[in-house]
Amino acid sequence: MSRADRAKVLLPMPVGSGYDYRIPADMAVSPGDFVRVPLGPRQMTGVVWGAADGAVPDDRLKAMIARHDAPPLAKAHRRFIDWIAAYAVAAPGSVLRMSVPVPEALDPPAPETGYRLVAPAAGPAAAPAPPPAPPGVRITPQRQRVLDALADAGTVAAERLRTAAGVSSAVLTGMAKAGLVEAAPVAVRADWPAPDPDRAGVALSADQAAAARALAGAVGAGYATLVLEGVSGSGKTEVYFEAIAEALRQGRQSIVLLPEIALSAQWLARFEQRFGAAPAPWHSDLTRAQRRQIWRAAATGTARVVVGARSALMLPMPELGLIVVDEEHDQSFKQEDGVVYHARDMAVVRATLEEVPVVLASATPALETVANVERGRYARLVLPERHGRAAMPAVELLDLREEGPPRGRWLAGRMVHTIAETLAAGEQALLYLNRRGYAPLTLCRGCGLRLECPQCAAWLVEHRLAGRLECHHCGHTRTLPRECPECGAEDSFVPCGPGVERLAEEVAGLLPSARVLVATSDTIRGPAAAAALVGDVRDGAVDLLIGTQILAKGHHFPRLTLVGVVDADLGLAGGDLRAAERTWQMLNQVAGRAGRAERPGRVILQSWQPEHPVLQAIAAGDRDGFIAEEKAGRERCGMPPYGRLAAIIVSGRRAEAVQQAAQALGRYAPVQDGLAVLGPTPAPLALLRGYFRHRLLVKAARTVNLQDYIRRWLSRTPQPGGVRIKVDIDPYSFS
Repeated sequence: MSRADRAKVLLPMPVGSGYDYRIPADMAVSPGDFVRVPLGPRQMTGVVWGAADGAVPDDRLKAMIARHDAPPLAKAHRRFIDWIAAYAVAAPGSVLRMSVPVPEALDPPAPETGYRLVAPAAGPAAAPAPPPAPPGVRITPQRQRVLDALADAGTVAAERLRTAAGVSSAVLTGMAKAGLVEAAPVAVRADWPAPDPDRAGVALSADQAAAARALAGAVGAGYATLVLEGVSGSGKTEVYFEAIAEALRQGRQSIVLLPEIALSAQWLARFEQRFGAAPAPWHSDLTRAQRRQIWRAAATGTARVVVGARSALMLPMPELGLIVVDEEHDQSFKQEDGVVYHARDMAVVRATLEEVPVVLASATPALETVANVERGRYARLVLPERHGRAAMPAVELLDLREEGPPRGRWLAGRMVHTIAETLAAGEQALLYLNRRGYAPLTLCRGCGLRLECPQCAAWLVEHRLAGRLECHHCGHTRTLPRECPECGAEDSFVPCGPGVERLAEEVAGLLPSARVLVATSDTIRGPAAAAALVGDVRDGAVDLLIGTQILAKGHHFPRLTLVGVVDADLGLAGGDLRAAERTWQMLNQVAGRAGRAERPGRVILQSWQPEHPVLQAIAAGDRDGFIAEEKAGRERCGMPPYGRLAAIIVSGRRAEAVQQAAQALGRYAPVQDGLAVLGPTPAPLALLRGYFRHRLLVKAARTVNLQDYIRRWLSRTPQPGGVRIKVDIDPYSFS
């Protein structure tokens, strides 16, 4: 058998780099084709990846079964999958699985039942027209609407025909029985409404127009990474919309990544207002049928613009012309489970391989992005002012050591007074605290027992509105016990610290007439709930919003003039490398919700350490000073983006086996210049979802090939059964 008769097929599995299969004589396949192949006793769908290795003897080679009727995976996308696998030290098949999350989308949907006018018995073809009614058959107004809808229309799917004619299924069934129409199969249309690039958008300022011209000019001109940096409310979205419009004019597709697509109702409304049609969404709230439809629309080029969370980056897009990463600094772009990768960085990689521009938009770009601008790898476009007549809000620091709240409360008197003044003026306010639930800790006042999750090394959080305690890591829930399991005391458990529910309870007592809405991932689930929230705030049905970080991203509430941050220094504790940067970004983002229209905004940051450099920089609006200080600290320590890190996480159900495996891994670490291995040590979350965890951290100079080092290390280390080893290149989480 010649090598032309066989090919390598990559399967969506976390093992191997592909398997050789024989190509049947009656089947023509090319690299990128989706094929069904046997694997042991079952069948799987994979992608023809290239030439076979030739190592399998002819008599052991199995034949491909069928080729799917789907667009092939383009060469650039296959290279993208290989690149991610190499970078993340992962199996290529695991990355392929992210590109084909709904395998049933590879085949066209089965034909639907449709209806058409009864064809004439004989004679030359003529323009379709309603046939004369058979004797005794009455043409009702409903039936006439159906006949009119079918004139010049051929076969129309039943659902579409019912909608067009405004009739029920029974009407169509009755017309078929009466001989007025006949049933016929009709292919399911994969049309997606086409956005109109020439529809008028909002009037742009001079700075916005200049940035828009630069972005639009990059479309069709090859690869480029453009950082669109602008203060909150500067109109970054409208600016990069012009780049999307140019891609549409050139017949190209666009991908837009948002941190939380299910909570981006305002963004979707602005897109539809600009382009006259909605983009194709891609997020976890879609049904499987919707995901099948949208995947195929993207892969066939029917969907011209796809907007989604990080997984949208993996969709096949045969005519890709532009990638946008909005809020590029956001931590949610880092995927921690499965294949570990950062969607922002992989968006730059895909843009490079596809030879298209990528836009990274943010009011507070990540330090990695800033460093790449300084190295000349990325171009920077700046929007220094808010759009229209809006000004940046004034920021005040409230020292809780001097004017703290009364015992048992969490809001300082000045904060409460300012909220009351704001609401009395007919304006809206927002209280921000990045803690869901009622209280982050529940303990027994008799013996001090803290209620913990049995599957995680974490406290259970009280959710009083739902009447339960919940683990925010694994989702374990339980009711509050009446007796302490340690000392037996009854009704001895007390909540410690505030969550957003506790703030709402306090506000209800202090400002009883205020209409309050609590917004967290527990209460705002999906696009419909987000749209309802936006509508309530816009219509003035809400006076005070109390919420977590989901309120800090992208929302535009013209009447919201006050933002109060409770525990502004909350994220600064601990040994997280990016703690200061994350706090600076989040506080800037949430502060940016205030005063986005003509009314001036005000921000109050409650803190026990207002002298902290991060809070001082925010109060002074000193972006450059904060960046310089953060850069200097990272450079001194050789930390990213001026050095490299990788985490190796060892986990398993048995604590002793995990500890032994981690220690063995540490002993087998190769010695290499410019590189140090730290650990193993128990992870800060030493128990997570029932798995015990140890970590090793690899710290290296930027010149070191970290992935090659880790591959060599793991290949020489015995892999015990029952233990998992996960590699995290450029870790963002140190839990």
